This record gives sequence, C-alpha cells and structure tokens, in this order.
Amino acid sequence: MLTPDVLADPVALTRALVDIESVSGNETEIADQVEAALSENAPAKLSVLRFGNTIVARTELGRPSRVVLAGHLDTVPLHGNWPSTVDGNIMHGCGTSDMKSGTAIALHLAATEAEPRHDVTYLFYDCEEVDSARNGLKVLADAVPQLLTDASFAVLLEPTHGLVEAGCQGTLRVLVRTSGKRAHSARSWLGENAIHKAAPILERLQRYRERLVTIDGCDYHEGLNAVRIGGGVAGNVIPDACVVDVNFRFAPDRDEAAAEAHVRELFDGFDVEVADSAPGALPGLDAPAAQEFLAAIGKAPRAKLGWTDVARFAALGIPGLNYGPGDPNLAHQRDEHVEIDKIVTGAEVMRRWLRG
Repeated sequence: MLTPDVLADPVALTRALVDIESVSGNETEIADQVEAALSENAPAKLSVLRFGNTIVARTELGRPSRVVLAGHLDTVPLHGNWPSTVDGNIMHGCGTSDMKSGTAIALHLAATEAEPRHDVTYLFYDCEEVDSARNGLKVLADAVPQLLTDASFAVLLEPTHGLVEAGCQGTLRVLVRTSGKRAHSARSWLGENAIHKAAPILERLQRYRERLVTIDGCDYHEGLNAVRIGGGVAGNVIPDACVVDVNFRFAPDRDEAAAEAHVRELFDGFDVEVADSAPGALPGLDAPAAQEFLAAIGKAPRAKLGWTDVARFAALGIPGLNYGPGDPNLAHQRDEHVEIDKIVTGAEVMRRWLRG
C-alpha cells in the first residue's frame, strides 16, 4: 500500500510502484492506489480527478503560472524481472527505469510539497507503451484539453539518467507488402514466392544511411529499420503474401507528412501502409520556463533519442523537457534497473526547482 511513510520516501515509493504489476492494459490496481494515496494523503488544495486509469491531481493555490509533472503508470511485459530486488545502490525490476522511478518522484512531490511556487498539474497515465491511440495522455488531451492547456511548461519524468533531454524523435511504423501466387512447393515454378520478393525491401534498408541532425545544439540520430517480417502458409506451400514491418525514428525537423513521404519514396514500387505514427518535438530550449528549468538542473541538455509524450505537450503548445533518474538504455531490458542515488538526487532537484 502507498502509505504516508512510503509516499515520503521516493526510493521506497519507487519499489512499491514497481511491485504493483501494471503491464499496459492492466493498470487498474496501480491507478486505484495512486488515486487513493493522493485523495487521502496529499496536501490541501489538491484536487484529484480520474479518467479511466489516468489520474490528474491539480494544485489550486492561485499561483501566476502552472507547470505539469507527468509520468506513465504502465510497463512493457514482464521478463522474469518482477517483483523488484535491491542490491546495494541498484534496484532491479520491470519498470524501475522506464519509468516508475520518475513517476515515483512526481507522486512523492504531489503528496509532500505543500508550497510550490507554481501551481502544478500532476499527471499519472496509462497505456504509454502501446499504440498511440490508447495512450492515456492522448485520450485525456482529446477529451478535456483544458486540464492541460493552462500550463506553461511540462516536465516528463522519462528515463534520462539524471540529464535533461530535449524534444524527442518522431516515430512512424509502416507495413511494406509483397504479393505472389500460391503453389505446391514441389512444383514451385507454378507459383510466385512473395517472401523472395521482399529481398529488395531488405536491400534498400541495408543500404540506407541515416541522418544526424543538430538542432539547438542537440544531436538527433535518425534510424530506419525492419522490426518484424511475416509471411508463409505452410511448410509445403509457396507463400502468396509477405509483410515487412518498418519503423522510422525521425528527427523533429521533419513532420509526420514529411516522414511518410520520405519512407514512401524509399519503398517506391511497393505497397506501403502506415500502421502507426506520432510526431516529434523540437527542443524548445528558448522558452523562458525551459531556460529556468535548465538553470535549476545545472546541466547542458542533449537530444531525446526516442519518442516521448513531450511531443503531445508540444502539440498542445506547451514546451516541455524530459528529466528522470532511469537510464534510457536499460528501458525494456530483462536486466532493467535504476541507481538508487539517482532517485534521491532527482527528487531533491525537482523539489528545489518547484520551490525556487
């Protein structure tokens, strides 16, 4: 349970959140506990609202500005790495890095910080690790955007290993299809093998050279890769269909339309279907609130290599940055873990920024 003692300690709170299994689509229990913890233990003048398995807690202190602290509640599927374990300075377990240690910092501050100099919207949402249509932040922004758009700045506590990561890459996933003609494999010359026809797709990917784009001093490295391939009917049938699933991580100087046009040009002559798409976010480092946050952190920013919901805030006109204790290189790995001192330092830094 998320008792007052646990809420007061961001390390204990991280472990408590990790030990609530919350694979995407199964966030009811963790959302119940977060809602109860904020409703029963948070400072006065904090309103708590729930939308499905997304919890929104807002201070109403009459401050001249409002900021958002956000973290998602879900994890990728377990890999034999649950529940949590601790070995010295290391906490192991699914979600420790991505991103329950960051979410714990936001929840810790919501429950314990009574006098922030900004009004704060604390946001704990579901289904970040799956298709964007199910993302709790997207669902909330589509249904009640006014709960977000009165903010002037957002901090997403995604894993950054204690550094500030600006903006994010966009992501585009396409299905590149080939077709053929079925035949018995003993008489293969009577058919057309759709899997063999996929070879030029893979050759184009093998030859592809990604861009390295520098924006506001942050280096965004693009990537275009096949992530799945499927086809075949049976062990004695020439396949008549094949699909290559391709993921394009693009720098935020491209919008979604430009990214799609680029991929379609690369695979000219093939049937290309867009399966999923989300825009990137420019660094936005010239925003006054971003400059203030960077000054409080005291570290130079770097590019966010990956997609985060900073892009959703950017689409709402809210500049934002990524800052969290987890190591992004450990996200989704079997040996996912977080350094305990990074949690402690992250909580201290965020509290210092909120207090000014």
